[in-house]
Amino acid sequence: MAREGHRRARRAADRRVVSAGARAGFAARGVIYLLVGVLAGQIALQGGGQQADRGGALQEIGGRPFGGVLLWVIGVALAGMALWRLSEAAFGAAGPDGGKATKRPASAARAVFYAFVAYSVLSFAAGEKGGGGSSDAQSQDITARALGLPGGQWIVSAAAVGVTAAGVVVAVRAVLRKYREQLRTGAMSRRARRLVDVTGVLGGTARGLVFAAAGVFALLAAADYDPDEAKGMDDTLRSFADTPAGPWLLVLVAVGLAAFGLFSFADARWREV
Repeated sequence: MAREGHRRARRAADRRVVSAGARAGFAARGVIYLLVGVLAGQIALQGGGQQADRGGALQEIGGRPFGGVLLWVIGVALAGMALWRLSEAAFGAAGPDGGKATKRPASAARAVFYAFVAYSVLSFAAGEKGGGGSSDAQSQDITARALGLPGGQWIVSAAAVGVTAAGVVVAVRAVLRKYREQLRTGAMSRRARRLVDVTGVLGGTARGLVFAAAGVFALLAAADYDPDEAKGMDDTLRSFADTPAGPWLLVLVAVGLAAFGLFSFADARWREV
């Protein structure tokens, strides 16, 4: 009985650690998206400016007082997010259908993604410039390597279609307010629920639009066998200013990305983990 009690206590402690890591990771994601939204808004209204992507956000943070400490905190928090996603892949997610086998590969993919992001942030905090590099250069480099593989055009095309489809799904789920299924809405006040709906719909739609647009550019790069046509977040955002709507579309997307940052803070507080 003592041994069983010890195991239960240890499992409970492990769950608390993973839960804390998830909430810290959501908060870190919120900081990054909030800054990306601000940087994109500056580009729309002033032109030029710092790159509007994760690298630009890290550089902005690093240039502030105690920025180096904050970078370490964000990197560790994102590592906590990766650990939580890994636990979902291994043991299932929260919710009635969280244990479905179909959901586990997505959790595993998210774990790999956040592990990479955490590594890039921690590398940047340690003084390596790779973590704060341009997302555009990284996208073009990855596309060029993939195109050089046997069947490279098909590989890039498939990945591009996947990213585009994912962006559409993200936007549609936001509009349908599917995020409510993962939040403890009963613990929110009426005012908090309204704020979460505004930031969730606007933020998720903007985020999905950016993903879908990046996927389309990757598809064009595959079709033309030209990796330079692939765009990271920075160039994708700048492309919105070249539409007939002009910089105002980029302003709207920038506001949406900042809203997603605020929504991430709500995730940190009320997400079922």
